[in-house]
Amino acid sequence: MKMFGKLIVAAVVVFAVLQVIRPAIPTRPATAEIQAPVEVKQILQKDCYSCHSDQRRLAWFDQIVPAYWLVRHDILTAREHLNFETIGSKPAAAQKSTLFEAVNMIQLGAMPLPQFVRLHPEARVTAEELSTLKAYLAPWSTAPAPASSEPATAAPAPIALASVPPEFNGVPFDPTFESWKPISTTDRGDNNTFRFILGNDIAIKAAQSGNITPWPDGSRFAKVAWQQETSPDGLIRPGKFIQVELMIKDANLYKSTEGWGWGRWRGFDLKPYGTDAKFVTECTTCHLPVKGDDYVYTLPMTQAKVAREEAVNNHAAALPASLPFQPLAWNAITMFVDPKTHTTATLYGNEAAIAAVQPRGGAPTPTTYPEGSVLALVTWVQREDPHWFGGRIPDSVQSVEFVQPNSQIPYRRFTGSALAEDIADPTIATHRAIFVTSLAPARLP
Repeated sequence: MKMFGKLIVAAVVVFAVLQVIRPAIPTRPATAEIQAPVEVKQILQKDCYSCHSDQRRLAWFDQIVPAYWLVRHDILTAREHLNFETIGSKPAAAQKSTLFEAVNMIQLGAMPLPQFVRLHPEARVTAEELSTLKAYLAPWSTAPAPASSEPATAAPAPIALASVPPEFNGVPFDPTFESWKPISTTDRGDNNTFRFILGNDIAIKAAQSGNITPWPDGSRFAKVAWQQETSPDGLIRPGKFIQVELMIKDANLYKSTEGWGWGRWRGFDLKPYGTDAKFVTECTTCHLPVKGDDYVYTLPMTQAKVAREEAVNNHAAALPASLPFQPLAWNAITMFVDPKTHTTATLYGNEAAIAAVQPRGGAPTPTTYPEGSVLALVTWVQREDPHWFGGRIPDSVQSVEFVQPNSQIPYRRFTGSALAEDIADPTIATHRAIFVTSLAPARLP
């Protein structure tokens, strides 16, 4: 009994001594607070500033060691990623971009941290508050810039993809990404960009079989982005090339970064994005909300049966096997959005057509498709991306148009919910065939 009492006393003494070991949590006045309406700031101050500001807001139980050490670590980590009291020094577009990411974290339940909300229920973001943040961000409220009416100037000559340097975290650039097949596309209204999400053979086979939770080792994704521009006909098309991002699955090699290697190369010279290896925390933090989907935001367009298909698959956008060709198994050439009809379309080509396309370097030039070429323009109704507020993805298929230059039947169209063949008026068929073959490829380095 005496020994038990001594242990209790010792524990109390140790606990008391530990309370003295409390490194400071720095505080300072706001230097460049986020620029936003009062009602938006009030929400951020209530729900986010405890960790994402230079203020020190601790409940009494947060100040008890060892809990204090954990709280301090979380606060300093959060400030390093996002500080609402210093972000105001960045351009307005960058501030909104950061807020878009924050809203998506909130929408997917990743922020505020669930364990933090359990102890601090007052920090929970209500549905009304989330709606206020979304209304302020208002994706697609600013139309993409019009395409230049000036004669096209030559872009830099194609670079040697094999010579592109690796990222600062050691992830190598993969020069074969251009040959990968599309898994999906995204129309991003938060920054007026288009994205092709491409997969290598391992990723494509996994998507087709439904083996994507988790994705198998060897899977590789390339997310290729272009700035949007509005063409004279009102369609929104890919303009300036922005970047290529790679995700490479190797559970052992990239164990410290959630089993994925992450890299980003920007501009026509494909310059590595990072300035040091720490840049990868941007990637892992951004993808944390979809941890349950193996850190992948994209919903593959496939009819594969997978668990939780609403969360990880996009059945509606897949094509039936009854079509004369399967364009989703081909390479993509370009895409566009019709803002009047809220539809998105992607142009695919078979091997003969792709061999004739020259998307790299230089100014866009008309493509002359040889005999044997088959083009497919697939048009979908758009829907909101459930994984990203500010993004839209393909939904139900509206039509599939096949163009076979120099053939006896140069144009065929399939429409309706069953995608039945629709015999088009010859004049319309000719017009559509010309439109499809005249679509310029999205430019690549």
